[in-house]
Amino acid sequence: MASGIERCQVDLGLEQDRGKRFALWAMLYLLGYAPDLDVAFESEEDREAARNFMDLLAASEGNEVS
Repeated sequence: MASGIERCQVDLGLEQDRGKRFALWAMLYLLGYAPDLDVAFESEEDREAARNFMDLLAASEGNEVS
């Protein structure tokens, strides 16, 4: 598991496609190994999408984030 997570983190750092980067980040987030948003995403639009994803997950678990 650890080597797979490490590989995904490397792939995230190398990936140029925004959609694929977001998918890799989301998977790492679900596993608890995602980098901070300012590290993972250059654009504010992508960071905001990631925040929305995090908020939706929290709301679905009954842990609303403010």
